[in-house]
Amino acid sequence: MKTLVICSGGMDSVTLAHKVAREHELIGLVSFDYGQRHKKELDFARACADDLKTEYVLIDIAHIGAQLTGSALTDDVEVPDGHYAEESMRITVVPNRNAIMLTIAYGIASARGAEAVATAVHGGDHFIYPDCRPAFTESFETMQRHALDGLGEVKLYTPYVHKPKDAIAAEGLKLGVDYRKTWSCYKGGAIHCGRCGTCVERREAFHLAGGIDPTDYADPDFWKAACDV
Repeated sequence: MKTLVICSGGMDSVTLAHKVAREHELIGLVSFDYGQRHKKELDFARACADDLKTEYVLIDIAHIGAQLTGSALTDDVEVPDGHYAEESMRITVVPNRNAIMLTIAYGIASARGAEAVATAVHGGDHFIYPDCRPAFTESFETMQRHALDGLGEVKLYTPYVHKPKDAIAAEGLKLGVDYRKTWSCYKGGAIHCGRCGTCVERREAFHLAGGIDPTDYADPDFWKAACDV
């Protein structure tokens, strides 16, 4: 299956890229500059493409992201600490972000004769991000089938949509993914903060997967209190 992977540079999408490269035909990685508060993750996405010897495409939609106001990921709003299950984490939602990215990725995939677009949405995203839920991904695939009618059939490949993040960590460890070459932290410091929702979720995933987390955190033990471990 000729597949284009949406890759942010985080552990989920980098794991997915390695999975696709191993199990299918990886034709490229596509990332998006949507005006996020730091660009570090994009460097890791490009490095992943280099490691997998595939094309890297960076799409600049910052002018669109500038209109998607109100999120801690795009505005001058403090990124909250804690677990994603907390209501305070809703401030990290960028409205319609995945829908916009997927629409562009589908256009690229169709133009290049791909058979699938892959995205690493997972079960842990469901509580907070509406455009990561199965109802959305299933409906989006149906919409795109109509949008590309007669131009080819492109599937939406979401192997983790019903799985928790620790399942991604476990698979990545089996695939030999070097997680030092991924970036999750929303704060964009010299190293991962260890306190924001995505850092906490990342640390918890390795713990539940029974693997070693190679990530350096400014606060390496905060996750335990946030996850009540």
